[in-house]
Amino acid sequence: MGMSSELPLVLCGPILRRVEAQRVVWWLAASRPLRLRVRLDADRGPRERVLAPGDAGCRQIAAGEHLHYLLLDLTLDEALPEQRWIGYDIAVQPLDAPDAAWQGWREWAPDLCYPGREGPGFVFAPQVASLLYGSCRKPHFDGGDGLAAADELLARRIAHDGPPCEAAGELPAWPSALVLCGDQVYCDDVAGPMLRAIHALIPRLGLPPETLDGTEECGVGDSEQLYAHPDGYYRRERLLPRRKGNAQLVEILFGGVEKPIFTTDSAHNHLIALAEVLAMYLLAWSPSVWEGLELDAQGWLDAESRALFERERGLLDGFVRALPAVRRLFAHLPVAMIFDDHDVTDDWNLSREWEEVAYGHPFSRRVVGNAIVGYLIHQGWGNRPEAFDDAVLDAVADTLARPGGEAHETCIDRLLKFRDWHYTWPTTPPLVVIDTRTHRWRSETAARRPSGLMDWESITDLQQELRDHPAVLMVSPAPIFGVKLIETLQRIVTWCGHPLTVDAENWMAHPGAAHAILNVFRHPKTPQHFVVLSGDVHYSFVYDVELRGREHGPDIWQICSSGLRNEFPPKLLDRLDRANRWLYSPRSPLNWFTRRRNMRVIPRKPEGTPHGRRLLNGAGVGLVEIDAEGVPWRIREVLTDGRMVKFTRRENESRWR
Repeated sequence: MGMSSELPLVLCGPILRRVEAQRVVWWLAASRPLRLRVRLDADRGPRERVLAPGDAGCRQIAAGEHLHYLLLDLTLDEALPEQRWIGYDIAVQPLDAPDAAWQGWREWAPDLCYPGREGPGFVFAPQVASLLYGSCRKPHFDGGDGLAAADELLARRIAHDGPPCEAAGELPAWPSALVLCGDQVYCDDVAGPMLRAIHALIPRLGLPPETLDGTEECGVGDSEQLYAHPDGYYRRERLLPRRKGNAQLVEILFGGVEKPIFTTDSAHNHLIALAEVLAMYLLAWSPSVWEGLELDAQGWLDAESRALFERERGLLDGFVRALPAVRRLFAHLPVAMIFDDHDVTDDWNLSREWEEVAYGHPFSRRVVGNAIVGYLIHQGWGNRPEAFDDAVLDAVADTLARPGGEAHETCIDRLLKFRDWHYTWPTTPPLVVIDTRTHRWRSETAARRPSGLMDWESITDLQQELRDHPAVLMVSPAPIFGVKLIETLQRIVTWCGHPLTVDAENWMAHPGAAHAILNVFRHPKTPQHFVVLSGDVHYSFVYDVELRGREHGPDIWQICSSGLRNEFPPKLLDRLDRANRWLYSPRSPLNWFTRRRNMRVIPRKPEGTPHGRRLLNGAGVGLVEIDAEGVPWRIREVLTDGRMVKFTRRENESRWR
């Protein structure tokens, strides 16, 4: 297509994904097949290695003429030094031009380096002293970006490295990781200008067209016709066949607009084609791919849609301005990721009925499958590369080469059955990231009832994974211990037969899953200290959880940070917060009618908020600092307005013993 000259060699990244004593993993996307020269500066001087696709530790997957994904999984001969700055450089050279000059980060990401440093780098910190974490990053949210706030925190940390000072006391030790707890992208809630940017980027990347099934009656047989169709913006639900049996299909894919709390016109722009998903990720993480894109509204939009388009374009301007900071952050901290529903589609696998409808129609099956393929490439692959053998990666490569064909359907079949999205990082305490989306405990008696977030077998495996650890950092995208009033309202609406209208997904919604996960905490060989990191709910809170009748713990901290770029409707959250305090305080007798009757849940107060407030609303990123025993000694939210809000426990709230 002759457009590669307009694109930098590196389109996105490098993203630091995993660091162990003798292992470093990076992910990046490139506009051409590349040869890479990797240099690490550690204690014993620089170590340099030249790698090409096919070499040990270097895997490349082509998605289009000008989109190539690379994962570098380097095994080191000597262990990395701990708690020391380790600089690195990744230089690239076109694979078909061995005489071309090498390009380092200064050529394709000149703002990748923090002030005071000569290049990008990281700190290998296997003993976790601090972690950054968060979820729910919606590009067209009207507010700041928690990832940019995290980047600013790292810049301040570097600026204060040196002689001790009062300001440095408020800063954490270098975080061991950035943990993204879900909804890193919103495939089901896409602003019109973002969709326009996606469609402008696709031809620049040379992504092939995809044959679509289930839309033939509307004259949309492939992705090219989808991009040009008048219903392709704000009215995508009209592309489904006009049959009575498809009413449920519209509800599960485009039902976000019908929810009374989170109404959005952008849910009508649900991503469909695989190329749309691939472009969305690049636009969510990299400033480079935005350069030169035309974002004018399509001529066929009506006046109402055009006005919405212009409002959303203003919101996206702030998102794009923050992307250099996001790229820099991702290059300096190991980034752990796990999906939640919006990474694929709203209420993904909510119930047995949802699965039967979604996977029983070729259109919705393809929509869900394409989002899972996108997740594997951009998120899952770097979490635990060894989980994805050549057979899986070859199936993905075949799909990207010929989207819409038989290989595509075979790949989706494989990924819908894949059960190794969860993973553990060998930090101290270990970081255990669980999959609450594909291991569902389905109701056998009522198809509409919400499924358990994990089935018995998966919870049993989790219990074995936790066995004999003194402490653990466990990532559950949905809070295990949530706001009781909200969970009660979800239960009531579910009983009335409308679980989709309230996102009725919480650990306590399914009796079997609730009983099994609580038994994990009660197990005699359970860790003494549980730190549970969660997101999903669009507000932040901290609960201290104590099991009644246990002399020696365990001690449990439920810590939730949500969202990175999102928030709950403020007035509604204030009312729910007040009512929850009245009805379900730690001493309330109503707790004896819930599954909390054998535990005491003590909420912490966010400092500087109105009297009695327990739920913190506002975009930001969570920050937890942990002592050598695995006990969090300071928990804060770093907000995008510059504030650092500490969650404090009242003096008179003694431990339950």
